[in-house]
Amino acid sequence: MKVLQLCHKPPLPQVDGGCIAMHNITRGLLESGQEVRVVAVETQKHPVKIDAFPADYLQKTRFESAFIDTTPHIMDGIRSVFMRKSYHIERFNAKDMVSKLEHILKHETYDIIHLESIYVTPYLDVIRKYSKAKVVIRMHNIEHQIWERLADNESNPMMKMVYRINKKQLERVENTILNKTDGYMTISDPDFQYFQKTAPAVPGVVIPFGIDMENYELEDDYIASDKPSLCHIGSMNWSPNLEGIEWFLDEVWPLIHEAHPDLEFTVAGHGTPDKLLRRQDPNVRFVGAVPNANEFMLDHDMMIVPLLSGSGVRVKIVEAMALGRVVITTTVGAEGLAVENGKHLFIADTPEEFLSVIDKCIQTPDICSIISENARDFISMHHNNELITQKLLDFYQQVLDK
Repeated sequence: MKVLQLCHKPPLPQVDGGCIAMHNITRGLLESGQEVRVVAVETQKHPVKIDAFPADYLQKTRFESAFIDTTPHIMDGIRSVFMRKSYHIERFNAKDMVSKLEHILKHETYDIIHLESIYVTPYLDVIRKYSKAKVVIRMHNIEHQIWERLADNESNPMMKMVYRINKKQLERVENTILNKTDGYMTISDPDFQYFQKTAPAVPGVVIPFGIDMENYELEDDYIASDKPSLCHIGSMNWSPNLEGIEWFLDEVWPLIHEAHPDLEFTVAGHGTPDKLLRRQDPNVRFVGAVPNANEFMLDHDMMIVPLLSGSGVRVKIVEAMALGRVVITTTVGAEGLAVENGKHLFIADTPEEFLSVIDKCIQTPDICSIISENARDFISMHHNNELITQKLLDFYQQVLDK
């Protein structure tokens, strides 16, 4: 099967969950014997760093990219409001990418053109014009839901209005775009249930985020350390992550620090803004981007994911569970994962609930050992990349046979 995978950012280096999710699809397809070409949008926020791409990957995927200046411009944003278009999506529409796709599709044929997120849907017209391939889209999130939750949690009236405008624009696109494709995939079941209502006639399937468990092997079972510690890792230039960490530090950490004055909290992730770095919260460290995310998570007992907004599946939660880390997250953070609170991870939505869970983990470390084992078993069963790749191929075939 010949597949053209069009990505809204470079899949390597794996700086965030979206990159990891896209790269694992590519790797799964290649390992199953499919022919895959990868074309990506390159921006200031997500530049191509060619040294991060293995030589065999470049050879097999014939990777190409087109740079797009996505710097926000006020007048363009205002015009998009009156044109009833999503400014966030229109920023990704560029002549260089149109020309690149036109050249590729004039000279090559594909069975499937796989779109990664709604941010590459501006290229549907050129794809349909020059290719007879079936077009499927992978909906990484319900994008408008992210902005709706950001608006609900925002106290600044001006920012609340901006968030609500973004929400309405994205919702309009999401409610219509699937009908222009031949099929769609979601990463979580709640997202699938939503899109099934917006496009009931379009074939859809849940393709969970997959990982190769061989990359998450452990030398020993979970053993609670004499001096337990907390960590968080995530892209700090993604609004929901920043919002969640600020809330955790403002509302939750003072309670935890008072009860456990020796407990440390280390926050990692690229794009950490100065306003976080300037904070002076006791026993809190910001370390920026780390060379190896797995090693960072393994250095700590508990992973905190205090999301208040967002959609889809949090990739770092899946990875932390695969490493047998004890994850403490919110209801929003656990969305899309068929996990059981207190069995596979812990869910806490208030400062008091976070403190209660951390008390329990510190006072009864045997619970952490049980959670660790359950978490790894769950990920091995539900997020095995080999099984997920076969499910994806079955869906491709379903769309081709339609």
